[in-house]
Amino acid sequence: MAITELRMQQVNNTLVFETLGHPERERQFSLKALKRWGFDLVLGKKDGNRTFFTSEAGRHASGDSYSRDGSRFEVLELLNDLKGDQKLYAHIEMSEGRAYLVADLRQDGEDTEVLRVPAGSILTAFLKKAKCHNVIDALRSLGTAAELRRQRGQEGKPVALSALPGGIRKFLKEAKKIEKDTGFGRLCLAYFGKNKDGDHRFQLFWLLPTISLFDRSLADRIDKQLDTFG
Repeated sequence: MAITELRMQQVNNTLVFETLGHPERERQFSLKALKRWGFDLVLGKKDGNRTFFTSEAGRHASGDSYSRDGSRFEVLELLNDLKGDQKLYAHIEMSEGRAYLVADLRQDGEDTEVLRVPAGSILTAFLKKAKCHNVIDALRSLGTAAELRRQRGQEGKPVALSALPGGIRKFLKEAKKIEKDTGFGRLCLAYFGKNKDGDHRFQLFWLLPTISLFDRSLADRIDKQLDTFG
């Protein structure tokens, strides 16, 4: 089959499911999630001013002082829970082509930024600790949306939705639920059938909000669905 004919077949028959929204949606997290990312929440002083900030988990204790990024930090208390109406929110910001994880402590309608770190290194470490190896394997790039890809075998004409194996149809059903829960997603699946050894041949491209991958329950669900493709 000529390459032009092959591409026409793929464009016309690749299955696309979209949940259109804004992938930069912030998400509320627990203090436990912050610790899973590798950070302690600290009540202390930054350059003499009383405030909240984060430090690397287990690295500092009450009474410690240290310098970082040109500022002086004093640790008054390591927080093990959020107080009163405090809530922790996180989102992704982009700078010079790189994604950053930004977390804010929100109280009385005011936000205090407590964390700003490159998202990629924190995310891969978190996913490794959570044993979400399928997500790590599929992850290709991070912006406000994360690009996941999986593929196997020789390309061909994609199979129609009605002809998909039951396990693949179940994957699509669950993937659409995940997109609904995250408020954004774009999934493209070209399934070419099985090879002579009985292995699936396919191309899968999936966009999801990057911040959703920092949520342990969502990361687990995504990892489980990616396992459909081995």
